[in-house]
Amino acid sequence: MLSLQPSRPSNPPHNTTLAGGKMKHYIMLLTCLGLLAGCTTPANKSAGGREMKTLKIVWQRLVDERGKTCNRCGTTETAVEEAVQKLKRSLKELGIKVVLEKKTLRPSTFLKDPLESNRIWIAGEPIEQWLSATTNQSKCSSTCGDSDCRTVTIGGKTYEAIPAELIVKAGLLAGAQLLRGETPDACRPPAKSPEKNPGCCPSSSDCRK
Repeated sequence: MLSLQPSRPSNPPHNTTLAGGKMKHYIMLLTCLGLLAGCTTPANKSAGGREMKTLKIVWQRLVDERGKTCNRCGTTETAVEEAVQKLKRSLKELGIKVVLEKKTLRPSTFLKDPLESNRIWIAGEPIEQWLSATTNQSKCSSTCGDSDCRTVTIGGKTYEAIPAELIVKAGLLAGAQLLRGETPDACRPPAKSPEKNPGCCPSSSDCRK
C-alpha cells in the first residue's frame, strides 16, 4: 500500500549529512558514470535528448493507527528523502530519472515479520546487496513495542537507521549498472587490434559488463 502522507516519527529524527571525505568517493563514482554515459550516448546527442530511464527506490516501514512510526524509521525517512534529492541531481544529466515509493506496513503485518520494516530496495534489489552488507536485528522501541527490528552492518559498523550516504552510494552503483545495461555493441572495441581502438570506455571489460 502506497502511503500518500509522510509518516511521523515518535520523536523528531536527527538530520543526516554526507561527510566531506565520503563525498569525494561519490564524486569518483559519478566520474565513472560519466564515462559509462559516453558509451550510451552518441557524441552528437546529449543525455537530455534520450528517453529517460527510471531508477526506482522503494522504502517500506511500519506505520501505526496514529500515523506514527518508530524513531529509527523516522530517521531513515529523512535520510531517504535527502538521498533521493541528491541522486536526482546527480543522475538527471545521465538520462536517469529517480523515483521514490514509500510503502506502509500495518501493525498486524509487522507483528508477523518485524524485519520487513525499514527496508530499502533500489532497482529491485535490497540495499544490502548493493553495499555487500549483512542484516541483523536489535530491540527497537515506541511504535515497534518489544519487537526486534532490522539493522544493517557494513564494514563492521552496524546501523539501525540507514544514513543518506549509504543510500546515495547504493543508488550510484545501481545507476552505473543501469547504464552498462544500455551499452550498445558499437561501444565495444573491435575483436582485432584492440590496442589501436580501445573503444569509448577506459577498458573493454567496462563495456562488456
